[in-house]
Amino acid sequence: MSTTRHLVNRQRRLAHAESARTATEVPSRRGRRIANSAPAEEGSVSEAGPVHAGARPARGRLPARSRPSGVRSTAAPRPARSPGALRRLLSVRAPVALCVLVVLLGAFGAFALSRAGSLRSDPAARNVALTDPGRTSEVKGQTEKAVAALFSYNYADTAAADKAASTLLTGKAVQQHHDMLAAVRAQAKEQKLVLTTTTTESGVEMIDGSRARVLVYADQSSTRTAGKKPETTYAAAMFAVDVVRQGGGTWRISGIDTFGQGS
Repeated sequence: MSTTRHLVNRQRRLAHAESARTATEVPSRRGRRIANSAPAEEGSVSEAGPVHAGARPARGRLPARSRPSGVRSTAAPRPARSPGALRRLLSVRAPVALCVLVVLLGAFGAFALSRAGSLRSDPAARNVALTDPGRTSEVKGQTEKAVAALFSYNYADTAAADKAASTLLTGKAVQQHHDMLAAVRAQAKEQKLVLTTTTTESGVEMIDGSRARVLVYADQSSTRTAGKKPETTYAAAMFAVDVVRQGGGTWRISGIDTFGQGS
C-alpha cells in the first residue's frame, strides 16, 4: 500500500516538472523567432553575420531615408507671424521707405533745376526768333525795307540814298555801306545809272534781346541810260545783316556780311 502511494506521488512530481519545463521553453523559442524575423539594424550582428553600413536593405522594404515623394515630412511647420509682429515690422520699415523716397525726390529736384538752368543758358533757348512770331515778323519786315532803300540808287535823286544811309545804318555798317556803293556813286552821274534792289526772301536767324541777325536774298537791276539805248543788267545777291533795335522801335543795320564776296 505504501509502495503504491509512493509511485503515484512520484508520477505526479514528474508530470508537474515536465509541465513547468514546457512552459519555460515555449516563450524562449517564440522570442528567438521574433528576433530572427526583425530586420537587422545598420552595423548590428545577426545570425548570418554583421550587416555593414550602406548594405542593400531587404527586398520589399524601403529604408527611412528613401521615403517616396508623396510621404509628408515630419519636420515641424514654420510658425506664422502674429499680427502684432507684422505691425512692429511695418512700423520699422515705413520710416526707412519714407527716407528713401525723400532722398530720391530731392535728387530728382536737383537734376530738374540743373537741367532747366542749362536750357535757359543755351543760346538756342534764348533765340526769340523760334518762340516769338510777332517779334520775328517785325525784324523781318523792317530789314527787307532797309535793304531795299540802302542798296538802291538813282543818279537823279541822290538825296533819298543819303537819307536812308543816315537813318537806317549804325556802327561799322556805315563805312561798309559807303565802300560797297563807292563805285556806283562814282559812275552814276556819267552813266545816268539807276540801281534798284528788291528783297526776294529773308530769314531771321536769331533774335537775342535788342539784337538780331537776318539772312537776305535780293535781286538787283542796274540800268544805264546815257547811251542811245538803255542797258540793263541783272544780278542776285545773298548776304547777312546784323540789326539792333534803337529808340522808337526802329531796327537799324549795324553790320553787313557778304561771306567774302567783296563789295
